Amino acid sequence: MFTVLQYLLPQHSLSRLVGAACRVRVRWFKNLAIRWFVRGYQPQMGDALQPDAQSFASFNEFFTRALRPDARPLADSSRKILCPVDGTVSELGTIEQDRLLQAKGHHYTVGDLLAGNTQWAARFTGGEFATIYLAPYNYHRIHMPADGELLETWYVPGRLFSVNRGTADSVPRLFARNERVVCLFEQQQTPFAVILVGALNVGSMDTVWHGNVAPRRSRRVRRLADTGLLAPLTAKAGNELGRFNMGSTVILLLPRGTCRWRTDLAPGSTVRMGEALADRLS
Repeated sequence: MFTVLQYLLPQHSLSRLVGAACRVRVRWFKNLAIRWFVRGYQPQMGDALQPDAQSFASFNEFFTRALRPDARPLADSSRKILCPVDGTVSELGTIEQDRLLQAKGHHYTVGDLLAGNTQWAARFTGGEFATIYLAPYNYHRIHMPADGELLETWYVPGRLFSVNRGTADSVPRLFARNERVVCLFEQQQTPFAVILVGALNVGSMDTVWHGNVAPRRSRRVRRLADTGLLAPLTAKAGNELGRFNMGSTVILLLPRGTCRWRTDLAPGSTVRMGEALADRLS
């Protein structure tokens, strides 16, 4: 019933309304929202740079709070691919030709995920992927899984279905249908992609280079400018890449022969930013 309801809801209007409410700075309103959230989801505020939830100026500032510098030790990025977020593994494994597994019985293609960019899609054919879901209680900043230089950033318009497990099991091509921000990198001629997937009630998605990227008034695929950026194009593993203003999903793409996933990872595994997701093979 929830999935059927999502087809009928004004997804973007509802998400804009939630996004606006999350930025309200009226003290009693934001404190009420934060208290409700903390009581319901019990986030780990001990990891936060500012552990006092009521001290934030708005619910969104609380939701996108920074961590203490020592809260997420980084694995050795010269030998490992790092986890870019805190979350739960939805799926991971090998891209079968150009098809990624969404959930049992559901696949989608790299080309669809990358909005028809065949040149980039070809670089990930037969490669590796990991899909990580961020629950509301998770830390919501996204970090670099490896050293890299940002080559392209794309805004891709789309729907805003929920990305929880129930919806992923029932909505075909979910991640290729939802609004998303595609960040494409290269490290020593090895490409990788970090894709931020929007969802119902995700007020916006930001990157450190472009600031707020989505939503946009223009509902068309657009390559974002690579001039006048807010941060250097080259970033180190573990550097902040972006953030979700409310929760969603990150998809990591790597080319064939790049890595071998940890053997203990499977759908449902809990992961944390900075830990090793995979061993490097090249």
